[in-house]
Amino acid sequence: MATQLRSGQKLLFIGDSITDCGRRDAQRPLGLGYVKWVADLLTLREPAKRVGIVNKGIGGDNVLGLRSRWSDDVVRERPDWLSVKIGINDLHAATFGGRKDLAPPAFEAAYRGILERTRRELPKCRVLLIDCFYLSLDRRPESQRGQVLKAIPAYLAATARLSREFRTLHIATHALFRRLLQHCPPDVFCNEPVHPNLTGHLAIAEAVYAALS
Repeated sequence: MATQLRSGQKLLFIGDSITDCGRRDAQRPLGLGYVKWVADLLTLREPAKRVGIVNKGIGGDNVLGLRSRWSDDVVRERPDWLSVKIGINDLHAATFGGRKDLAPPAFEAAYRGILERTRRELPKCRVLLIDCFYLSLDRRPESQRGQVLKAIPAYLAATARLSREFRTLHIATHALFRRLLQHCPPDVFCNEPVHPNLTGHLAIAEAVYAALS
């Protein structure tokens, strides 16, 4: 099925390192992750369309970082479609760094402020929210990975609430990977729990393409 994107429109991706994926270095301007895969899928499946793809991911970013650069990296670009993927750095900073300003209630409040601004300043922009995710099967409470898996549902629930509130498209990426992990070990998709390999990025890109369809 073709996407709802039209020729002449702009699709902007913003987020953390999973979105960045080298787009500011040798792999500029799209990086080598799911953003590049989405662009390639559009080229292969809908070659007649001319859609502008912009990658504004920055490695290590969190929701407060997004908020601080929203004017330059989103509003100024005037996208027709906007994809936001954020949360795993917020979780790590709150869980292991004591950052209360990135704990789930504060994360949700800051995220809501960003979406309110987007609705106000880019009223025609369609928005897609992509869940953070963590690829591990280690649920031992004494392990760091187990603590992340215990903490992540609160961030996923916040994103889901915001998606309903603002009537955005939404990809439950963590749930997608949990289904895949029923059949394959984590390292098929990710060499460590946070940063996907090419197969993992392709899984995200396929989900983005489906959501935009």
